[in-house]
Amino acid sequence: MIFGIPAETKIGEHRIALTPESARELTIRKQTVLIQSCAGTGSGYNDDAYRKAGCQIANTADEVWGTADLIVKVKEPQSSEYDLIRKDSALFTFLHLAADLPLANTLLEKSVLGIAYETVTDTDIRFPILAPMSAIAGQLAIHAAGHHLQRAHGGLGKLLSRIQGAPATEVVVIGAGTVGQNSARLALANGANVTLINDTQNRLNQFVSNNEQFCNSLKTLMSTTDSVEESAINADVVIGAVYSPGRRPPVLLKQDQIAKMQQGSVLVDVAVDQGGCFETTHATTYENPTYTVNGVVHYAVANMPGAVPKTATAALSNATLPYLISIAEKGIINALKIDQGFASGVNTHKGKPNDPGLAAIMGVTPTQFAA
Repeated sequence: MIFGIPAETKIGEHRIALTPESARELTIRKQTVLIQSCAGTGSGYNDDAYRKAGCQIANTADEVWGTADLIVKVKEPQSSEYDLIRKDSALFTFLHLAADLPLANTLLEKSVLGIAYETVTDTDIRFPILAPMSAIAGQLAIHAAGHHLQRAHGGLGKLLSRIQGAPATEVVVIGAGTVGQNSARLALANGANVTLINDTQNRLNQFVSNNEQFCNSLKTLMSTTDSVEESAINADVVIGAVYSPGRRPPVLLKQDQIAKMQQGSVLVDVAVDQGGCFETTHATTYENPTYTVNGVVHYAVANMPGAVPKTATAALSNATLPYLISIAEKGIINALKIDQGFASGVNTHKGKPNDPGLAAIMGVTPTQFAA
């Protein structure tokens, strides 16, 4: 079969779906891998590296989309790519359809088999493809917060790292999943005081037991309306790190609550890909990453790992490779049929929404995946 890898078109996105090493694992299995020319440049891979891996190079996106049996991407198709999507084709990428109904409707109208990285599950790692990108985003959230706390960037002028004789920066992280734990751990390592908030106690207990060296700087709270608001009001930085599989996340802070926060404090909404978890969130890009509401700096870049494409491409490619090898050896449908966790990634099939979150947004009953 033909695996098609087009260049990414989302603003600020420099990743590519497959490294040459991963592509080689498909070509040695007698599969065709068709890479759009220069698609890997942003991640440090030139066309020759893919040729040496046995790939074919296409001159245009049209050739890739028009030829491939399976399109493998990093980010969801942009509106400029909708016309390239073939009817009854297959797509494997991050989709976030609950926050992008125009794309969802396009995939449904064209009867696309849409497999979303973010809803693929596994018994060992809950979301094995999403997890490495969440870890990167969680750490980048702290880097971004530290940068935008600087006075020159609109912040209140505090250093995220602890300095003797000066008060520590107060960081609130809402959500103790992969994003939240990475954000909290890096903030603690930099010397900040961290309040980690979650809606289940076991995740909080797990984090505390794994980070006992930071116990004097760490506070954990169960998520309630009051605990979130009170923590945010006293915070220098708030990281929104909640994830609702296939759904828009809950709104954790409304505009009137954000208005009570410190002038120059920083909100980082890592849930922006799913629609955002703050009422004042709207997606931004790396070219213009922030905006201010009620004096609070908002950072809501919708593809944060795109800033570190060398690292992110390698991590993403390693995560998707087992599924691509399964497809290469068994075919798409059989690979999905024998792996229920992989099948949970199916969001659209035969013109119907399969993902419960997407179906709920659309007000219909989800259709269970079937060959």
